[in-house]
Amino acid sequence: MLAQLFWAMNFVVADRVIAEFTPLELTFLRWLGAFPILLVITIWIERRHRDKWRVAAREWWIHIIQAVLGMVGYTLLLYAALDTTSPVNASVISAINPAVIALAAVVVLGERIRRGGVLGIVISFIGVVIVVLLGGPSGPADLSIVIGDLLILGAILTWTAYVIISRRIQTPPITATTVQVGLSALMLAPVMAIVGFQAQPSAEGWWGLAIIIIFPSALAYLLWNVAVTQLGPSRTGVFLNLLPVFTAIIAVALGDAITVWQVIGGLIVLAGVYLTTRPGATIPGPGATAAAAAPVPDAPAEPRTRE
Repeated sequence: MLAQLFWAMNFVVADRVIAEFTPLELTFLRWLGAFPILLVITIWIERRHRDKWRVAAREWWIHIIQAVLGMVGYTLLLYAALDTTSPVNASVISAINPAVIALAAVVVLGERIRRGGVLGIVISFIGVVIVVLLGGPSGPADLSIVIGDLLILGAILTWTAYVIISRRIQTPPITATTVQVGLSALMLAPVMAIVGFQAQPSAEGWWGLAIIIIFPSALAYLLWNVAVTQLGPSRTGVFLNLLPVFTAIIAVALGDAITVWQVIGGLIVLAGVYLTTRPGATIPGPGATAAAAAPVPDAPAEPRTRE
């Protein structure tokens, strides 16, 4: 539950600090600050995996692709989206991620999906359409599509590619995350050197950045992987549906308004995701491997099983 709470914090806090940082600056500073924390966590938690760095080095090219997709691409799209859409809309739309991943697994990995799973995907997309079209403050009076909602959909597709590729990775989960975070900061450093820093954040902006670095970027990964180890992937996966719930609670506590259409659309999305991801909804195909996908940063898709 704490992992979901911390990932939800990213949506709300980033929505408030994006006015003080560009999406590129926020992405770079987030991963630059999170890397040393994750490195310590990796050495501590995965100390039994003595060959973890050797395995990661052997898979270096996959980790570069994953860094581009999951850490840089997904995060940039998310932060750019929060410049025009609400954190509640973003988290509710992101909740469709497991259904999209299930659909991609059918196409790419040859998995088969049962009739109930297909129904769940359809229901999930109906919920997203409701949120995208009616989730604004005016509801049905202003049927419109916000660019931020489209960017969130792009972030979901980017993360889906990340998850599908991650099933081939043999590097232990926290080590893989740490390596990809480090590579992301390394790749963005020359870009920031060319573009330069435009941000002149206030004290509140720096505090918001610190919260993003510590909670959703480091502690959430630690707690999530410990939970998977203790509870198993199936029981842990149930908690994924708490992300939009926690986001809504935090947003309301900080003074944001939530529309009835966001609530209705969110409930429809969660119902569809449940039908899609419940045990037995899909049948592994020849392209699937024993390794499960990594948790989605800020909006986990499915739990890791290797630890």
